[in-house]
Amino acid sequence: MNHLNFFALGLKRHFLLLSGVLLLLPIGTGDLSADEQQSALLKQFVKELVPITPGKGIFPQSFQMGSTKGLPNETPVHTVIFTTDFWIGKYEVPQNLYESVMGNNPSRWKGPRNSAEEFDWRTANQFCQKLTQLLRKDSLIRPDEEIRLPTEAEWEYCCRAGTTTEYSFGDQAQKTGDKGKLARILDEYAWHTGNAAGNDPPVGALKPNPWGLYDMHGYLWEFVADPWHDNYKNAPKDGQVWGTGTPESPRVIRGGAWTDRYDYLRSAFRRKVSPTTHSPALGLRCVKAKVKKSEN
Repeated sequence: MNHLNFFALGLKRHFLLLSGVLLLLPIGTGDLSADEQQSALLKQFVKELVPITPGKGIFPQSFQMGSTKGLPNETPVHTVIFTTDFWIGKYEVPQNLYESVMGNNPSRWKGPRNSAEEFDWRTANQFCQKLTQLLRKDSLIRPDEEIRLPTEAEWEYCCRAGTTTEYSFGDQAQKTGDKGKLARILDEYAWHTGNAAGNDPPVGALKPNPWGLYDMHGYLWEFVADPWHDNYKNAPKDGQVWGTGTPESPRVIRGGAWTDRYDYLRSAFRRKVSPTTHSPALGLRCVKAKVKKSEN
């Protein structure tokens, strides 16, 4: 994607932008050790978690999930009421953190602060489990807290960020005169097929939603915890994950990606994938939450 706003956090480097050319200059005689890099990345991850406190401040206790203007699988619109706080990543998981936790970087579009991609749903959960262990070891989260995928309800609640419109910035993605895949209103907030060149940018290069969350619309599809259901009939009303499914159960992804048209990036849009699906247009965003008492 066209941009000059590259950066890499957690690495002992200095950047110089000169005549549109990005130079990478080392500071001192060497880089941080692997352990020091990982420690810095873990601290950065925690720093970038956004506290979500339903019923307090700007966060409503409940929201209307789904849409009457979209597809049948987005119905029926129903009220979800949250009773507990949680934290969500300001950004999709970047590649430097993913590689530090997992020991590899499968992403097609390489870059330390580019969103990590090219892994399946099971691996996304393994990442969350390993990250939880590392953060507990460094006392960066409490023993009764964990890192996990967001539930589908948590994801949409955070994407909407208190709004009731089709996108977190309004109902329209296109300006007058936009044709086909062009969507110049959306361009300010999301990477989509109308403005993406194919090479991923660093996370957070565009505008955030009203709660300060970046790339909720577009950039990469994001895994959530829930197995797929064809609609919201009998969906839980408390924001919890809707069943566990089986190892083969299709899963839900949210948000749309740089490969998709603007209408796939609506707050309510959802898609079904196999748990073994991996793609350069599919990644994850993490939630920090208290472990359920039955799981302690």
